[in-house]
Amino acid sequence: MRLIAGPCVIEGEDHVHFLADRIREAAGDFVFKASFDKANRSSAASYRGPGLREGLRILAGLRARGFTVLTDIHEPHQAELAAQACDILQIPAFLCRQTDLLVAAGRTGRTVNIKKGQFVSPRDIRHAADKVASTGNRDIWLTERGASFGYNNLVVDMRGIAIMKESGWPVIFDATHSVQLPGASGESSGGEPRFIEPLARAAVAAGADGVFVEVHDDPSRALSDGANALCLDLLPGLVARLRALHRFVASLA
Repeated sequence: MRLIAGPCVIEGEDHVHFLADRIREAAGDFVFKASFDKANRSSAASYRGPGLREGLRILAGLRARGFTVLTDIHEPHQAELAAQACDILQIPAFLCRQTDLLVAAGRTGRTVNIKKGQFVSPRDIRHAADKVASTGNRDIWLTERGASFGYNNLVVDMRGIAIMKESGWPVIFDATHSVQLPGASGESSGGEPRFIEPLARAAVAAGADGVFVEVHDDPSRALSDGANALCLDLLPGLVARLRALHRFVASLA
């Protein structure tokens, strides 16, 4: 079972290395995720990150230590620069239909993780994958992160895992953004982290190939998405249970 884990955004170089070490101690093999820029924050006053150059320098240092690194890109010109520092390029959910961005990511030859937009059906996200594949890049993941359900809420339809797998690409379940309450705190999003594990278990049982969790050592002080982040101390138990469930599901195939 693939595990993607890390803070929402880079909060500092020392913090990135601290979290990466702690996550590896807790979970073993994993993909470290952090954003160099959060371009879609609710408020213009919210912390966005260190920016492209400094953020990629920090992530490249982590990769030099042997970690597999994932970061998201927001504009086509960022793809090649990010590919030099990271192993996996992520397309944010709000940008999953941006053709130029998808093609630029595909052309780097790196793994491309496409987060399904809250406004896109599980069946239709294959079109985004097709855009990446048109470059000759066949190393594509699709990530489910919930669908808009009225105002300030998301819902996860577990049928989507099976539908997305029909496209032939590995499917990841984003267990922390799926419990987000978009914009529910006024100038920031809220969240219900108590539902992270139940939804992650359901996704693994439904056939998800991996799980994405944003983690933080102190979610109450996180500079982005702390309301829906998993506390680092809870990660070892969660991962152990999910991997056991994944093995059981695989044994039934």
